[in-house]
Amino acid sequence: MAESILDMEPAIRLGIFLGVFAIMAGWEALLPRRARSVSRWIRWPSNLGIVAVNTLLLRVLIPTAAVGLALTGEARGWGLLNALALPYWLSVVLAVVLLDLAIYLQHVMFHAVPALWRLHRMHHADLDFDVTTGARFHPIEILLSMALKLGVVAALGAPALAVLVFEVLLNATAMFNHANARLPERLDRVLRWIVVTPDMHRVHHSVVPRETNSNFGFNLPWWDRLLGTYRAQPAAGHTAMTIGLEQFRDQGDLRLDRMLVQPFRGEAGHVSINRRKSTG
Repeated sequence: MAESILDMEPAIRLGIFLGVFAIMAGWEALLPRRARSVSRWIRWPSNLGIVAVNTLLLRVLIPTAAVGLALTGEARGWGLLNALALPYWLSVVLAVVLLDLAIYLQHVMFHAVPALWRLHRMHHADLDFDVTTGARFHPIEILLSMALKLGVVAALGAPALAVLVFEVLLNATAMFNHANARLPERLDRVLRWIVVTPDMHRVHHSVVPRETNSNFGFNLPWWDRLLGTYRAQPAAGHTAMTIGLEQFRDQGDLRLDRMLVQPFRGEAGHVSINRRKSTG
């Protein structure tokens, strides 16, 4: 069982990535939420190129990844959940929820700490918001994120199945909530109590700092509501709002080489966290 999970992980993740990507890309083409400001032919090669760079880097530097560490932890009894006499299914559910909380807190930290914001702002410097934005992260951020995730997996004693489910969910929901896809308003209001929707997360990619520093959730929407970082809508509305950062408005900054050196250019920029009461 353990070996089969580890052996199947790459194929499962790749298959779901390709399937969800195709569905979201098709949805964006048929029912876009906003008009594109930059051609996909300009943005997509670099955004997908960074995915290839990050995947290769992780495979080379951290080949076992989170699922492998979870299997080791299960075998050796590491972590909180392995010390509790809980039903297996409950351990899986708790681990998925707590891993999601950890990713939310990590996301807040990457906005709050100037050195980390320099890395994370590459994700925000995209001039459009679509399915490829969900995978646009600097390689150093990806490595730091994996290191933090490994620490949480070990401390929790997360079951390997829970880690695999979480990784797949996070990957799929990141593509979903970054999609330039139209949802009926009534359906969006219901869904955003269960999962982060594209309209909810698009606010986070606004050029307005108080909106950039809100709606940090990637998968579960509860943390923003509970911890005071939820903002229901952008002030300018979804079709009129400006995506990206004031610092990087040149289309040349969308090139892969410029993306890779972006953390080392200019000032850190605005990083203060906007904590406010829910607006509905």
